[in-house]
Amino acid sequence: MAKKILIVCTGNLCRSPMAMALLQAKLARDEAHQDWVVESAGTWGGEGRPASAHAVAEMAERGIDLSSHLARPVTLEMVAEANLVLVMTQNHAEAVKMAFPDQAHKVYLLSEMIGRAYDIHDPYGSPRIEYIHTARELENLIDSGYERIVALAEGPADPSNEAASVSRKT
Repeated sequence: MAKKILIVCTGNLCRSPMAMALLQAKLARDEAHQDWVVESAGTWGGEGRPASAHAVAEMAERGIDLSSHLARPVTLEMVAEANLVLVMTQNHAEAVKMAFPDQAHKVYLLSEMIGRAYDIHDPYGSPRIEYIHTARELENLIDSGYERIVALAEGPADPSNEAASVSRKT
């Protein structure tokens, strides 16, 4: 059965759309997970706004078209349907967990996928070089944390499952 991963940032204009596109591209190259779905949303922001021009340009450099992306707010339905929710910052984790407490067990920082727990810088409104750094960081986290991402999405989304949980500070 196809799994669904939701990636959340603030405005759904930079980090989460780039991470969504990068993870979807990686899954598409993995025969066992080609049918998985990756979506993105924001904790707040302008619904229907396009991805940042620099985010679109960074993904284009990698052969990924992000030009049709439109921002949307995170909803209970999105979180409930997701097998895994990856967020960019502690604030995003807190916001999603507070808004949807019954789904809190699915929420992880993207940085936790490599065994760390730190916030990923928001490049919004910054020069292109900041988007380059953020895109590289997202790419490295997804590549290095891919096995963990897959394991968490495949595992039972049950907060009492010790095998699926990692030592967390969230």
